[in-house]
Amino acid sequence: MRLKIRFFLFCFLLTSCLVVPAKLSAATPAASTPPMGWNSWNHFGHRVTDKTIRDTADAMVASGMRDAGYIYVNIDDTWEGERDAEGHLHPNDKFPDMKALADYVHSKGLKLGIYSSPGAKTCAGFEGSLGHEEMDAQDYAKWGIDYLKYDLCSYTKELREQAGNDPDKSAEVMQRVYTKMHDALAATGRPIVLSMCQYGWYAVWRWGTKSGGNLWRTTGDIQDNYLSMANIGFSQAGLSPFAAPGHWNDPDMLEVGNGGMKPMEYRTHMSLWAILAAPLLAGNDLSTMTDETKSILMNKEVIAIDQDKAGHQGDRVMSEGPLEVWMKPLADGSKAIAIFNRWTMPLTLDVPLAKFGFRNTPVSLHDVWEHKDLPAANGTYHAEVPPHGVVMLRATQR
Repeated sequence: MRLKIRFFLFCFLLTSCLVVPAKLSAATPAASTPPMGWNSWNHFGHRVTDKTIRDTADAMVASGMRDAGYIYVNIDDTWEGERDAEGHLHPNDKFPDMKALADYVHSKGLKLGIYSSPGAKTCAGFEGSLGHEEMDAQDYAKWGIDYLKYDLCSYTKELREQAGNDPDKSAEVMQRVYTKMHDALAATGRPIVLSMCQYGWYAVWRWGTKSGGNLWRTTGDIQDNYLSMANIGFSQAGLSPFAAPGHWNDPDMLEVGNGGMKPMEYRTHMSLWAILAAPLLAGNDLSTMTDETKSILMNKEVIAIDQDKAGHQGDRVMSEGPLEVWMKPLADGSKAIAIFNRWTMPLTLDVPLAKFGFRNTPVSLHDVWEHKDLPAANGTYHAEVPPHGVVMLRATQR
């Protein structure tokens, strides 16, 4: 009898030990909301240095960006030096001590990101990770890296050699190289967000989660002009089923504050990315931000829509010529609604609220850019939308 009791007790304890870690690991996945932070490429490009990153970390704190939710400070390409005899990649002279830099960024309550490629070379011609994935991942973990942007770049040569022009084989090859780095990062034991930068090739949104991506680029590179931003942002229609907490469609970084668009166009940029539950990675010089730029990047109500804990990506609900209406369902039962005008003159639109599932009873409306409640609407909402502009609402059924 005692042997039976001991046996059952042993089984119970063993089962408990096996179950508990699984519950803990599933509690808070990496990138449970779209990552927010800053990336060096859009403004600094090849000029990024250790001082750039330290100054940016300081500016993120002083400006209020950190408190608004921007926590990743990401070094893009050109930090890489040479590999030693054992194969370890060392930073170049611009980054004398990556561990010390990570410690500095962490001391500010922020996280540090880095960049590499599955190919032999990066986009800028520096050392990639091909054949050194496990070693590089281990070194990133030792330095204290929290985020990896993994850019396809020179691996296109290997891709053609292995798959030719067969799209199915190409997708399989690409999945393998990203999975390999994901597995290498996971083996370090350090939580490191994996950003898969491969420009949406081979419908990455269908397999990005399977390959371990926390986010994956769905488009080519963004440029700081309205046409580029609009073409990228509005092309995301239909991708909402592929996004979920821990795994996000990425239409590329923010250009807000870099000077190529008007303030209203930057509002459109920020609004569309928020509706898309897109990563919010600023790419401007944070030390010279105007008040207008700050008001766009740090609009708490817009950020709350992007970061909504339900993790739904919004989608296009209706369109009429250059007018598009997008909606994102939110965790509290309300809906984020954005009416965009892609034309160069003001336009109006009567928006039927039934399109968003609202009954024919009053709907409470709040303008998240003007930060004010609007008169309740019943049936339709009459929108007056400026050129290249947006009206963005939070709507709640009464």
